[in-house]
Amino acid sequence: MAAFNGLNMSLGNLSRLSNAQTRSISAENFTGEKGQGGMALEGTGQRAAEDLGQGWKVSPSINIAPLATVTLAEISGPGAIQHLWLTVHPNWWRWLILRFYWDGEATPSIEVPLGDFFCNGWNVRCNVSSLAVAVNPAGGFNCYWEMPFRRNARITLESLWPEEIRGFYYQITYTLTDVPDDAAYLHAQWRRSNPLPYKGVHTLLDGVQGQGHYVGTYLAWGVHNNGWWGEGEIKFYMDGDQEFPTICGTGTEDYFGGAWNFEHPQGQYGVFSSPYSGLPQVIKPDGLYQSQQRFGLYRWHIMDPIRFQHNLRVTIQALGWNAQHKYLPLQDDIASTVFWYQAEPHTPFPALPPRHMLEVI
Repeated sequence: MAAFNGLNMSLGNLSRLSNAQTRSISAENFTGEKGQGGMALEGTGQRAAEDLGQGWKVSPSINIAPLATVTLAEISGPGAIQHLWLTVHPNWWRWLILRFYWDGEATPSIEVPLGDFFCNGWNVRCNVSSLAVAVNPAGGFNCYWEMPFRRNARITLESLWPEEIRGFYYQITYTLTDVPDDAAYLHAQWRRSNPLPYKGVHTLLDGVQGQGHYVGTYLAWGVHNNGWWGEGEIKFYMDGDQEFPTICGTGTEDYFGGAWNFEHPQGQYGVFSSPYSGLPQVIKPDGLYQSQQRFGLYRWHIMDPIRFQHNLRVTIQALGWNAQHKYLPLQDDIASTVFWYQAEPHTPFPALPPRHMLEVI
């Protein structure tokens, strides 16, 4: 009997046998049950497959009714989600809210607009090549965060759009296996400051209680001023820190693994996407309709998780320069998605803002 439980996968253990069972949920197998895939007689591909019949891509996707919430997955554990793939037109990336519930909890551990969860917060397609998130042409969203659960997992998708959304494609691959006692649950939370108050800081995370570790940050940052915007420091207040944090960064581009304003030798932003950090997206003004610069940045703490024992709060400043070459507090549009693992129960999240406060404007 194989002793390896099939979790914490890497090239280093890929050859090991395991008794873990692989399952996958999609519009071709809504339950993920063994031997139940590709059996549909009706679905979004029904007309295209009418000359071929059952087994020929009859139900490759779903349509989402106006203002409806659909359940994408209902899984009995123990086990872990190991891969998500999905795609839908960029128009809907901020109007679809992704939620994950672990072990029957009443409030979600993950609650994030769809695009932001996959490092695409601007409703404009952007490729990402990282270990945790990969976004491939054209708008293929992939997530590799390991998500263990013990009793069950439930994933829902809420539409905030008052008309039907057509053509939502998805695949959720998971393993059924033993979960170690020290495995924590993935959490993710979205917040937005638009505009950030003068001399204010953007709060990425607050109110976290319990033991865990912070593993990732994605920012969709809209700059409202001319000039460089990334002098602000990220700060981690943990385990009782009050006025001053335990961890204090030295600048925004420094935290995201870059340097010197991300400036390319040709005087442009040096767009990059690497395993642990990236500035994959720079949206420039076009002189007509695009009036301000917008950026997408990510930083994964995979090799350097930020561990806390009791509580955690995370903030970031928005700082530029004024004409006297002094720091200028900025009033930018900052939308953040943060990822962390912790033991349950978790503190309920703040309510998402109303629809007009989610909108990319």
